[in-house]
Amino acid sequence: MAQQEIEMILYRHLASHLQTPVFLIDTEGKLVFFNEPAEPILGRRFAETGTMSAAELSSIFKVTDLDGNPMESDELPLAIALAERRPANQRLWILGLDNVRRCIESTALPIIGQADRFLGAVAFFWELDL
Repeated sequence: MAQQEIEMILYRHLASHLQTPVFLIDTEGKLVFFNEPAEPILGRRFAETGTMSAAELSSIFKVTDLDGNPMESDELPLAIALAERRPANQRLWILGLDNVRRCIESTALPIIGQADRFLGAVAFFWELDL
């Protein structure tokens, strides 16, 4: 296993101490970590899912816009932050791994390390009561 950059280690450490749900991916779109507050929204514990590729992620999480139209993975805030290296925000519906549909708002940011190294992206999200 490749060693992670210090900034990604620190992001994971920070996320593990926050009450805000956090989802962390690397430059390839591979899931690196999601914290305990994210688990009820995503429908499974990180210890049960572990890391997974971008292809696996896009196949297991079903996402729709607020009108119920399916969304492509490249339309999601986390994918936009990763591909365009800019912040993105959106409200959407997610079908968790527990088969419960939840409305969330997600704000994603690119992770730019020291010396302008692009390291991945992070999404902060929360469940909405609609």
